[in-house]
Amino acid sequence: MPKILFLTTSHSYDDDRIFYHQAKTLRAQGFEVKICSLYADYKGVIEGIEVEAYSVLGESIETKMETFRKVCYLFEPDTIICSEPLAVVAVKRYVKERKVSCIYDVTEWYPAMSMLEVYPYPSKLFHAVKFFLIQLYAGFLSTHFIFGETTKKFPLAYLFWFKKQMILPYYPDPGYIKESIKTLQPDTLTLCYTGMISEDKGIGNFFKAVDNVRKKLPGLNLTILLVGATRKESDELYFSKLLSQYAFEDIEIVKPVPFEHFTETFAKADICFDLREFNFENHHSLPIKLFYFMGAGKPVIYSNLKGIRKHMGSLSFGHLVDPGNAGQISDIIISYIENPELYDIHASNARKEFMNRYNWKMISDSFVDFIKRSIDKN
Repeated sequence: MPKILFLTTSHSYDDDRIFYHQAKTLRAQGFEVKICSLYADYKGVIEGIEVEAYSVLGESIETKMETFRKVCYLFEPDTIICSEPLAVVAVKRYVKERKVSCIYDVTEWYPAMSMLEVYPYPSKLFHAVKFFLIQLYAGFLSTHFIFGETTKKFPLAYLFWFKKQMILPYYPDPGYIKESIKTLQPDTLTLCYTGMISEDKGIGNFFKAVDNVRKKLPGLNLTILLVGATRKESDELYFSKLLSQYAFEDIEIVKPVPFEHFTETFAKADICFDLREFNFENHHSLPIKLFYFMGAGKPVIYSNLKGIRKHMGSLSFGHLVDPGNAGQISDIIISYIENPELYDIHASNARKEFMNRYNWKMISDSFVDFIKRSIDKN
């Protein structure tokens, strides 16, 4: 039975992509699967998948790498799937000695803006170059690539064009999606924002657009549903200021829940939003939540990101907008109220496109085949 080892520094061992989709699919196909994460402590077996995780994110780089090395040599995998450059570098000796494949699963822009924000200028530039070179080194050491989206192929897919690669989007398994298609009720509307509550992710843009709707339709019974939380003190201060500024009467804040229950948290929403700011990193992202909104049957209003346009083109179940144009966004929201037939079409299209094109079952076989070929080659 072939052995597959997942290594990740910043993702939890029960990450939705790693555990619930990739690892569970490989286990169902007869592979022996293990996950090692440095995010939180846990040791055990979950649904046939061995987990050995440690809370060592705050430790030195060498400590992290040694942790991965020990797990790797004890487990003796036939293929290693790494989510970050550090993991790739850590197992380079094992990969060379045993002549096994090392697959770099690129799902994050590297270096991420969050990695650089702790550094002042001009050291920020130095660290950006340093992290970029580490990314290139990981690309050099890897034997295969998996890219979560086309826009994240640069630069590795082009510099190492001769290495086997595949695109594996963040499509969810329908088994984790609760369908909740709504019918609009007269004079009542629930608008939903999910994810990290921060300025960069667009909570301010969302509140501004909702406030515009409130001013244009003062008789509307408007409910705001927030599913998520702040992560930093600066985000908490920013969010508190927004709450005080807008003083919405009907607002519900739901803390993050386990992955399996995510779509249940926004089941009562009529329209779902992601109005993140335009910047290089956001523009080159394909937001995962989009596919969960689709699966639930929710019309969406999203920032007009290059990542979405390149992957999906125009949306048949919502709108791509300038996130800062509250007037335009509020007019789109009101158009749904005035034309409930359009709302019904978009809700139906969302669920239909998810089931026909954008779910995990449509791509899981190609993922398994890619892993099998990576083993056979070695």
